[in-house]
Amino acid sequence: MKSWDFEDQALLILEKPTDSESSSGGYHVPVMPEEVVALLRPAPGMLFLDGTAGGGGHTEKLLLHGADVIALDQDSDAIAQCHDRLATYGRRVQIVQSNFRNAGSVLDGLGIDKVGGALIDVGVSSHQLDTASRGFAMMKDGPLDMRMDRENPRTAADIVNTESAGELARIFREYGEEPRAMHIAARLVTAREKRPILTTFDLTAAIASIVPRTGPRHPATRIFQALRIAVNDELGVIREGLEAISQRLAHGARFAVITFHSLEDRIVKNYFRDKSTEWIDRPEWPEPRRNPERIFRLLTPRPIDPSKEEVEANPRSRSAKLRVVERL
Repeated sequence: MKSWDFEDQALLILEKPTDSESSSGGYHVPVMPEEVVALLRPAPGMLFLDGTAGGGGHTEKLLLHGADVIALDQDSDAIAQCHDRLATYGRRVQIVQSNFRNAGSVLDGLGIDKVGGALIDVGVSSHQLDTASRGFAMMKDGPLDMRMDRENPRTAADIVNTESAGELARIFREYGEEPRAMHIAARLVTAREKRPILTTFDLTAAIASIVPRTGPRHPATRIFQALRIAVNDELGVIREGLEAISQRLAHGARFAVITFHSLEDRIVKNYFRDKSTEWIDRPEWPEPRRNPERIFRLLTPRPIDPSKEEVEANPRSRSAKLRVVERL
């Protein structure tokens, strides 16, 4: 399977950044790398799509097993890190700055119809959490930003300081599963009238003044998650990305998805179930019917969790879940 050609893609492929543009530190160890490799089965002559390259950890695992890889990420810091880490693999890897919801157009631009496997590892990266200027972390003071793609015009500060109490409550409820959403939203609107909420510490302090801490979890945790999801349209990206990538999988190609919280996992679980169930039934039907939308064989009836040893070595892997399907 060597029909693709990575020559002359200057319009799509970001040039390697200069040292002054590159940010190489802080990327997390790839989660469940051995499980991913065992289920995706990369081999020489195969072409994979890594839709969330991050620091390049999973991409490199695929390359080490002989596969070629198209590595996508919307974050320019991740692109810089991938160029640094994966430079020795030459034309076996192409690094594209794009969101995986755009996988179809990226592949079209590269002249590629189908891929032999795909992986997405969704959510925020350790680098984003650990870099104060990105504005993702409660415990690091920085601008209230939270954009994974810094060309996105809307920041978390924009949302907090301009949306109505009703819209803020919806965001906190739907994306943070925050039971006190309306109360917090109303109080934030009052607080911002006195002084704009512009930094992560501004927001953390505002939430702490509204909701007293009663346990180990900071009361702002759910609010930060909700704002991050809203800023980056994370759930919409997952829905669109699952469909976009599924349409470009060759027969027998495997598709692995790693999620880190229940909202993400629910979308993936339901999509894979709906696309892998052979028979469907309705109360009004005399008998079950074959599912016309079936395109997958489900390889993980239950999600795979990281091992105890991995969680001890990498605590941020604790909530990860891996689901895998195979294209029929």
